[in-house]
Amino acid sequence: MTRSRKRIGQILVEAGLMTDEDLAKILSYNPPGKKRFGQKALELGLLSEINLFKALSFQLDLPLIPFESLPSEPPVLPLLTKDFLKHYLFFPISDNDHQLVIAVADPLDKYLLDDLALTTGKTIIPLLCLESDIIKAIELYMGSGASAMEMIIDNMAEEELDLISVNEEESIDALRDMAQEAPVIKLVNLFITQAVERGASDIHIEPFEGELRLRYRIDGVLHDEESPPSRLQAAIISRVKIMAEMNIAERRLPQDGRIRIRVSGKKIDLRVSTVPTMYGESIVMRILDKESIMLDLDGLGFPKTSLKAFQRIISQPHGILLVTGPTGSGKTTTLYAALDKINSPDKKIITIEDPVEYQLRGVNQIQIKPKIGLTFASGLRSIVRQDPDVMMIGEIRDFETAEIAVQSALTGHLVFSTLHTNDAPSAITRLQDMGVESFLISSCLEGVLAQRLIRVICPECKVKTKIDPQVLDEIKHKMTTTGTIVTYKGIGCEHCGQTGFRGRSGIFELMIVEDEIEDLILKKTNSSEIKKTAIEHGMLSLRMDGFNKAMAGITSIDEVIRVTQDEMLMLE
Repeated sequence: MTRSRKRIGQILVEAGLMTDEDLAKILSYNPPGKKRFGQKALELGLLSEINLFKALSFQLDLPLIPFESLPSEPPVLPLLTKDFLKHYLFFPISDNDHQLVIAVADPLDKYLLDDLALTTGKTIIPLLCLESDIIKAIELYMGSGASAMEMIIDNMAEEELDLISVNEEESIDALRDMAQEAPVIKLVNLFITQAVERGASDIHIEPFEGELRLRYRIDGVLHDEESPPSRLQAAIISRVKIMAEMNIAERRLPQDGRIRIRVSGKKIDLRVSTVPTMYGESIVMRILDKESIMLDLDGLGFPKTSLKAFQRIISQPHGILLVTGPTGSGKTTTLYAALDKINSPDKKIITIEDPVEYQLRGVNQIQIKPKIGLTFASGLRSIVRQDPDVMMIGEIRDFETAEIAVQSALTGHLVFSTLHTNDAPSAITRLQDMGVESFLISSCLEGVLAQRLIRVICPECKVKTKIDPQVLDEIKHKMTTTGTIVTYKGIGCEHCGQTGFRGRSGIFELMIVEDEIEDLILKKTNSSEIKKTAIEHGMLSLRMDGFNKAMAGITSIDEVIRVTQDEMLMLE
């Protein structure tokens, strides 16, 4: 007795892979052309490819074949050319005199199955397989062929390729129609999926004369990727803007937007920014992976002594903790981890941020909106009246914000915030330059943490390396090391994309504001003298912490020097 086939949407909802609200959105979505439920779900970003195919496997009672099960040496059939496989998106698994077994993304494609049966004279046995896995297998096992991007472009009709140039006057309707073409949707989805899978933090789409450049920022460093043809520029940019709910008619002014999408089963937020350039709009998409954020202080890379001191500061009932460093150095992640550590039912925690990057359970988070008058300063005045125990300010940018933060700390609140300075002692000078009185700083400032992110050596290609004699002298001087010093580097392999690095960790410089430092603050001593005193009292500088991690085999000496270039050599 055959079971009645459930609808794919019902299967997904019952499996918890989709909400009723998502289902309603998909059912009400009517893009141009006739499209199936799964195609619409993927276009809207409400379903990952793997979850769609799992549901299809259940619905059709067909096994889902993983990429690893596809043969590296597929059966050779003269009539099954590479172009034929690319056009129909299937991959041969095995054949004999009577039947041909294939992996196919759409096992209900009657035209494909009939065409194959007629072409080969055999019974066709279809098995379900992800479209991305089929494309990957064709690329790897069917000779030196096209990349995924080239395959998408090759499958476009000629009229689809001949898109309007960015220099011509396009109507809004034409832009919208181009952005809804299936190949354009696939290209943009490919950019996002590849970036997420490779652990990128940002996607850059940049127009130049005669080319459209695509780059991913991976472990803090930009990498050039295979770029789409410049003739697709208008369509690709319009597609991203539609996804981010931006105005596609406005190309003269910067815009900001947000995209929420599922990639490989994970919910991903993309913060999108566009700016007009000489050759069109440049787009940057910041990838915010809620599942990858590190909220465990122990996993951020703190030295043991610094971690204990940091935990002691964030457990204080009042005072100010500042975290400093350039954009992209992990300041917000560290503060989120600190808030998560102290978050408990007996504390009220309020944050004011620009923007709110991740939502923290049990924490009241406020997004500033300068256009309507909600700034850091005005928001802080309201926060104080909300009876908080802990306050986090996204950034202290001016005297007004700094003054309210100081007054809040002096009246019994614990305040976390960030500053853009190169090292910990410079934060004191920055506050003084803003106009905050030195006696107030010394009274309420508990500690300053400077940090950077360094790339971690890939464990698969890690080898020992020699040290430059000048660097060796600096290590011995700063670290007072007399024994043999061994350091490592990554030579590059397929696991790390030939970079020698995979993942990042932090290096930290934690300055505790104790009696000696308070005296120097009151005397308005310069930051270099404050730093010297702090090191004499046990503070590790950024470079010293970096050298420790290099000697422990976590990162390379060159990487430490790269991210701490602004720290002067302290050789006497």
